Amino acid sequence: MPKESGRFDLPIALGILAASGQIPSAALDRHEFAGELALTGELRAVRGALAMVLSARHDGRAFVLPRASAAEAALVPDASVHPARTLLEVCAHLTGDAPLPRLAPMAVDAGQASAPDLAEVRGQHQAKRALEIAAAGGHSLLLCGPPGAGKSMLAQRLPSLLPPLDEDEALEVAAIASLAGRFDPARWRVRPYRAPHHTASAVAIVGGGSHPRPGEISLAHRGVLFLDELPEWERRVLEVLREPIESGVVQISRAARQSVFPAQFQLVAAMNPCPCGWLGHASGRCRCSPDRVLAYRSRISGPLLDRIDLAIDVPALPPDEIAIGGDAPDAEPSSRVRERVAAARARQLARQGVCNAGLTVADLQRHGVPDEQARALATRAMSRFGLSARAYHRILKVARTIADLASADTVGSAHVAEAIGYRRFDSAEFARDASPAMPARHGPP
Repeated sequence: MPKESGRFDLPIALGILAASGQIPSAALDRHEFAGELALTGELRAVRGALAMVLSARHDGRAFVLPRASAAEAALVPDASVHPARTLLEVCAHLTGDAPLPRLAPMAVDAGQASAPDLAEVRGQHQAKRALEIAAAGGHSLLLCGPPGAGKSMLAQRLPSLLPPLDEDEALEVAAIASLAGRFDPARWRVRPYRAPHHTASAVAIVGGGSHPRPGEISLAHRGVLFLDELPEWERRVLEVLREPIESGVVQISRAARQSVFPAQFQLVAAMNPCPCGWLGHASGRCRCSPDRVLAYRSRISGPLLDRIDLAIDVPALPPDEIAIGGDAPDAEPSSRVRERVAAARARQLARQGVCNAGLTVADLQRHGVPDEQARALATRAMSRFGLSARAYHRILKVARTIADLASADTVGSAHVAEAIGYRRFDSAEFARDASPAMPARHGPP
């Protein structure tokens, strides 16, 4: 078998020693080994130690790893991890002359890494409300507004509204980071936030390579993937997101192997309303023709827009709302919003076991059926705006989340009406609003 990584150096060396009778081969059956071997016999760190231990922890074997890799692997509960500095130490352990000590779990406090606070964002009441709904139900979100309106600020604060990862989720996130060589103890049980540049390739986003590794959507697993300047992204790169958004996994196929990486990320995207960015601004500085605006917006395909649950305008604020100094009257901190989000998520998990964004059509039939008036309103919206069946179901999922935030057992017409108002950029309206002469539609139909 071809050797693809330095982590096989230690197992190969031990296999040679056992085959030549220098160490007892029976001891090998009780252990798993990984480590890069220097010419001096020193063991060097390897990527993916935590992922290896996480996947094999139920086999009843002990893990012998380089000292630099053992600490992260010891985060896995009930795993027996033995750190070693050199090949000689491993040999002494296997012969029984000097057993390696078992490493105690790393002491890591949850949430050491600080996240930006929502209280720092002035104004933008509708955007903050949409951010809270997105956090509560795990929904995808599109923000559209002129430069400097606060789209990136809002996206950066979404992780601060999400509940901390539980232990199993934290291990999943840490294992993926370990595979990529990015594990950071300071971010233990902190939701990932990934913001790749719009020049990133499809392989960088979804993963791949000759020896497949996780991409940005997997590094954002259980967290947030932020795509700024959405129309500037290569269309082929955006289209590869469609399947992972629905399935929560990404499958990398190569001639010799297939790899499956988790990708349950929350998509947040931002864009300008036109190529120059100033369409609809009070200054009137936009000179983009309707054809240019339509061509700009058409860079985002209808099927991708169909998979975005909420889409809102983020307008430029007047100077008196963004002036520095004094306390903003609406400066609600992330901690307070996070309490409402956590309560809404607890309702969802108790009712159906998943967040509302992950509901199937069958789940909606059991848990998200609106009352008669709300159902009639949703049906009228589907007919008037030419919504697809997917968009209709996403409206119901968002309405279910709005009802959960209000502690309501039934999805009512007010919940559906608000959810429809967040479909401002569905594929039909998105193209029709490209004309500067056409006023933007706000609110429900």
